[in-house]
Amino acid sequence: MATYNNHYCVIMAGGGNRFWPITREATPKPFMEIASSGKSFIQTIFDRFAEVIPCDHILVVTSERFRPLVEKHLPKLRPENLLIEPYSRGTAPCIAYASAILRHRDPSAVMLVSPADHIIRDEAPFLETVRQVLDYASKHPVLMTIGIVPDHPDTHYGYIQKVGGKDNTSIPVKVKTFTEKPTEDLAAVFCKSGEFYWNTGIYAWQASVIQEEMTTWLPDVARLFGGWDDVAGTSRQQAFIDRAYTDCENISIDYGVMEKTSRAMLYPAQFGWIDFDDWSTLYKGTPLKDNNGNHIVLPHDNVDNDLDMLVNNKDSIIIEKNKGKLLVIKGLKDFIVIDTDDVLLICPRVENPLKELMPKLAMPRYDKFR
Repeated sequence: MATYNNHYCVIMAGGGNRFWPITREATPKPFMEIASSGKSFIQTIFDRFAEVIPCDHILVVTSERFRPLVEKHLPKLRPENLLIEPYSRGTAPCIAYASAILRHRDPSAVMLVSPADHIIRDEAPFLETVRQVLDYASKHPVLMTIGIVPDHPDTHYGYIQKVGGKDNTSIPVKVKTFTEKPTEDLAAVFCKSGEFYWNTGIYAWQASVIQEEMTTWLPDVARLFGGWDDVAGTSRQQAFIDRAYTDCENISIDYGVMEKTSRAMLYPAQFGWIDFDDWSTLYKGTPLKDNNGNHIVLPHDNVDNDLDMLVNNKDSIIIEKNKGKLLVIKGLKDFIVIDTDDVLLICPRVENPLKELMPKLAMPRYDKFR
């Protein structure tokens, strides 16, 4: 399949510290190293998309506080492709901002939009899916989204229902409904039905088409970003962006557009995909476990790893970030142990394990640990 000069990728790199103490307010999940790979989520996804889209066509949208991190993690990113949001306003304004810039640069732009922090297990089928959705979106005025064929009920993901029921084998297929994270019973019904897919939050469309749909369904958002052509490249463009974000509502692209448009199309895909919400979902989803069900991550260049004594531990997460420290852990089951240079976390491995801790961590005396 041909590579088109009008194909672009927009990576959305937001905040969040659900993987505290590895992630912090100043170093959120996109900049977290994936296991012992030596590469962060955002480095991995940038390199992955660079296989199908030229590096100079990859944009990253993030906030000012993360600018130095993006520049450090992505040295190949062109400075003009780093888009800074004054405030976080959800995925719809983020996409409106990026699409306005791309339409100005290239009126024929076709854009792939993706979060920065997903795990893809099967690289080849994923990249082929990306090629297919970009190719289809190039030729049709649709809003494409990639859905994963679910292999188990999962309450941490949103679901997309296709039209025509399970017997509709068209690829792509029109979208019937979007459902946010369901209950366990409803997720089981969705999974069994054969007509629901996990919502990856990865989209493809022509920049002009998403502008049309935003004008229809989010007219205030579209209006705020609609004057970009008049200020681009002038001394007024920063004031324009600041004002747009100040006045813009906080809204997701799914709620604002995808759930309402008649142009939504689903591309059913079957590649290994995981979106980790917190430590408990990371444990459930990661294939990186030893024979006792432990997910263990030690410093990848620590020469003393062979001295560590990890004895009779089962179904636990054990992460050590300090080089040269002797790690001795015995007899834990269903626990989380994470040791950083300034925090030691030990807690049961339960659903949303940090839920009770994060409000306390928000107190002023813990500022330096957030």
